[in-house]
Amino acid sequence: MGTTQLESVPEPKYWHLKTVLSEALDSEFAVGEILPNERELAARFGVARATLRQALEQLELEGRLQRRRGVGTTVAPPRMGVAVGTGGQVWPGTADDGWQPVDCDLAPPPAAVAEALETGRDEPVHVVRRSRVTHGQTVAAELLYVPQSSVPELSAIDAPSGTARARAVLRELQRRELEGQDRSVELGSARADDAKELDRLPGAPVLVVTTRFVAEGRTAALSVATYRADTCRLTFGATGDVEIHHGPERQAS
Repeated sequence: MGTTQLESVPEPKYWHLKTVLSEALDSEFAVGEILPNERELAARFGVARATLRQALEQLELEGRLQRRRGVGTTVAPPRMGVAVGTGGQVWPGTADDGWQPVDCDLAPPPAAVAEALETGRDEPVHVVRRSRVTHGQTVAAELLYVPQSSVPELSAIDAPSGTARARAVLRELQRRELEGQDRSVELGSARADDAKELDRLPGAPVLVVTTRFVAEGRTAALSVATYRADTCRLTFGATGDVEIHHGPERQAS
């Protein structure tokens, strides 16, 4: 059989260099280690800096490298697995869910969230901010929207502000019986506030995981979690929990 036109096209230089660099990352560098500058790397591998940049950009997209402001290009830790199964239904804030409360405000939610919560657009809800950290780096940020009707026993005296108020909202939410939850995942672009928290540039690719928690036949809370797309990968299984994978695999999503 003759070769197709696609098969006859030679492999781009940057793609071959990406493979060589990937092998070097496995054998010569540790997680978090800073790579030599572009001039040194280009000289080492005998390529133009433009070719090197293409290879580095591809490795960054695949989650092998991270470019950090004021630091340089470092070897990325293993990707976090974002499970999208249907089981494992629990309220947010359980001891092992991996999220850390940061703050809590009472404010009107975005229109789409208000519609999902069946609240008025100008009706304030509790907005709990949480973050997820692995290997010392923030890899996800969450906004958890909780209507005041979902936590009617919450007292301003018990939870005046900040982290304490966030924990109190989560604690009161867990007193209710969770009837079910559903989750959706989509690719998005980092907004300015998300980008700052995740140490990315605005517009960088992110995974947006939206989870709806149901109690007494209505949406009792809505979570919008933003994950760095370069450090996370989707996993499919029986559970709906978010798990951290610290294994050696580094395959792209």
